Amino acid sequence: MTDPLKVVLIGSAHPLRGGLANFNERLIREYRKRGDHAFIYTFSLQYPSLLFPGKTQLSSEPAPANLPVYIKVNSINPWNWVSVGLELKRQNPDLVLVKYWMPFMAPCFSIICRIIKKNRHSRIISIIDNIIPHEKKPFDRFLSGFWVRSVDGFIAMSHAVMNDLETFDKSKPKIFCPHPLYDNFGDPVPKEVAQKRLGLDPGFKYILFFGFIRDYKGLDLLLNAFADERLSNTNIRLLIAGEFYCDPKPYIEIIARHNLEEKVIMSNDFIPDSKVLNYFCAADLVVQPYKTATQSGVTQIAYHFNKPMIITNVGGLAEFVPDGKVGYVVEPDSTAIASAIIRFYSENRETAFSYEASIEKQKYSWSRMVQAIAEAAGFEDLKI
Repeated sequence: MTDPLKVVLIGSAHPLRGGLANFNERLIREYRKRGDHAFIYTFSLQYPSLLFPGKTQLSSEPAPANLPVYIKVNSINPWNWVSVGLELKRQNPDLVLVKYWMPFMAPCFSIICRIIKKNRHSRIISIIDNIIPHEKKPFDRFLSGFWVRSVDGFIAMSHAVMNDLETFDKSKPKIFCPHPLYDNFGDPVPKEVAQKRLGLDPGFKYILFFGFIRDYKGLDLLLNAFADERLSNTNIRLLIAGEFYCDPKPYIEIIARHNLEEKVIMSNDFIPDSKVLNYFCAADLVVQPYKTATQSGVTQIAYHFNKPMIITNVGGLAEFVPDGKVGYVVEPDSTAIASAIIRFYSENRETAFSYEASIEKQKYSWSRMVQAIAEAAGFEDLKI
């Protein structure tokens, strides 16, 4: 496969927003940088409004330049699945990529890909975020099993997901490749510049919780950590940047119960791509207090900005943050999280951890992801 590949990715992209779209667009840019003919078939309807917990599914950012994105796929219309499948079957791509993150998408993706495979040419590779969801529902395993049988190989971005995949299939190629670096949010800016842009008082130190807020992400643990009496008289503030995808009431109640109103700064709209760098650059430390996890794109944004991290020892998170080197790995417990925050500041670890993050991040390249996909697809002579 030394000639340019024809690659189609089926999944989220502009005008949709969020981490899935960012990942897919960045991956296809990597193929296009290699000289491959690569494009995206994205959703005309990703989620029915009744199933979407946020305010809008659409991005407010301009469309990415020089990136062919075709708005084609309706996640709930079987006639559309057949139409899209037949269209892509005729196009005869060498490689079809699908990022799988929830069983709801299994019927749509499966029917499209099963039709494409009838051309007896295209290889179907699925990049798996989660094969077993964080928030489990009936029929999850059945639907994920249906998806697994539709593809030729898998990329798992954590060993936890690799282990989960083994419970569905033991024969198809499965390659571990860590989540690449999110390097598409711009270059870092000085901390004082970022804080000024956000209207933050430079007299305080800031810890960042970033991303969509769901119950499994453990924001309640972090808020309760801030109620620890050891943090009560410090100048440390918690910056929460992300839209609620769950009921905000329990979190607001924790803030009120512990009188944390002056310690917590809430920015609960969706953070557009052009503003992401301000939140990371304004903070000393990024905390991911998850209760369950596989891998996290937030880790790879933090790495891009050379930010120290505190993460919990759940799922695959600890695979990517060396304890005591780039940050701290702690149990999903408020006291443990508070202790790590105190240790970070009392031992003045920001400079050392930031330096180590700048070294550690070099292993998370997009070219490595492309090579792993080639291996899973059986394109052994693909030149990277």
